[in-house]
Amino acid sequence: MITDRQSTILKAIVQQYIETGQPIGSKTLMDRLPIRVSSATIRNDMAALEDEGLIEKIHLSSGRVPSASGYRYYLDHLLEPINVSEQTSEVIHSDFTKQQFNEIDEIVAQSAKILSTLTRYTAIALGPESDNTKLTGFRIVPLSMSQVMAIIVTSDGSVYNKVYRLDSSTSLDRLESVVKIINDQLVGHTLNEVSELLKTDFPQMVAQYLQTPEGFLSIFDDILDKVAEDRFFVDGKSNLFNYVDAHNSDNLKNLYSLFDDNTNLARLLSLKQLEPIDSNDDQGIKVHLGVELAPQLLNDYSLITAKYSVGIHGDGLIALLGPTNMPYSQVIGLITSLRYELAKRLSDYFRELNGDSS
Repeated sequence: MITDRQSTILKAIVQQYIETGQPIGSKTLMDRLPIRVSSATIRNDMAALEDEGLIEKIHLSSGRVPSASGYRYYLDHLLEPINVSEQTSEVIHSDFTKQQFNEIDEIVAQSAKILSTLTRYTAIALGPESDNTKLTGFRIVPLSMSQVMAIIVTSDGSVYNKVYRLDSSTSLDRLESVVKIINDQLVGHTLNEVSELLKTDFPQMVAQYLQTPEGFLSIFDDILDKVAEDRFFVDGKSNLFNYVDAHNSDNLKNLYSLFDDNTNLARLLSLKQLEPIDSNDDQGIKVHLGVELAPQLLNDYSLITAKYSVGIHGDGLIALLGPTNMPYSQVIGLITSLRYELAKRLSDYFRELNGDSS
């Protein structure tokens, strides 16, 4: 347990190091502290903070820098987010409203672009996922005598398609009959319900039209798998290179490849550990220091994750990966503002999709 004065000194050390990237001595701290304290007292308190493992020396005669434990203490107990300026707030609003979005993914991708542009770090965005998403339409479009394109539309406005090759026993007329049954029986059900129906009653229902219904209905399996996939949008990937040893080509390569695999990103963002957003939780923002992350090559980085909610349309996530000494107060204030604007834009999108333009 550290004293209130030691907390004040630790906070000043972290903030000074974030601003300058240089070790801090007791004389420099005297001018930064909001309280009048002698240089000798500061030295004693710095020694106590060092004993607690919250600050450390880079070399024997240097000033002190925050340790990983010091950053953690600062983030958990001392951090005070700073609200964005009116000018930045207007930039966020303008970047969301100056263009017409045709689907959810475009809005989510724009949020990553805005966050990356404003911070010059690497931004990641994940759209809202909801168990309430429903099948709203199914069509087939003949491409040739032996090929059709199956098109599935969901209640969030997303459209998925897949080309299917007809076998010699399947005519377009028979296929149209199956399409009608699908629209009569499956449209309006959630995608989870559709998946269950396709495994149980449905193959028998269409067996009179198709010799091998499982073959055609596998279209749904492929598309439902695609719907269930996490769709990440990453912007500012090259910004990572500003904070890595450029001479270490392996690190550069591994960092870059981290974003080429959705499994890696899901693991990095700990998506399986995400809990539903609590309506009483006005933060939902977490900072993960590099030493707390995997893989080890992220030791010099920090990851900030922020959940957002679009009500019945699901919860999503935005994240920012930057150096450990990023200005957390400003960045968290920015993310707070951005996630609010993102949720608002998505809510507007769903309202317009449902014919409510008010």
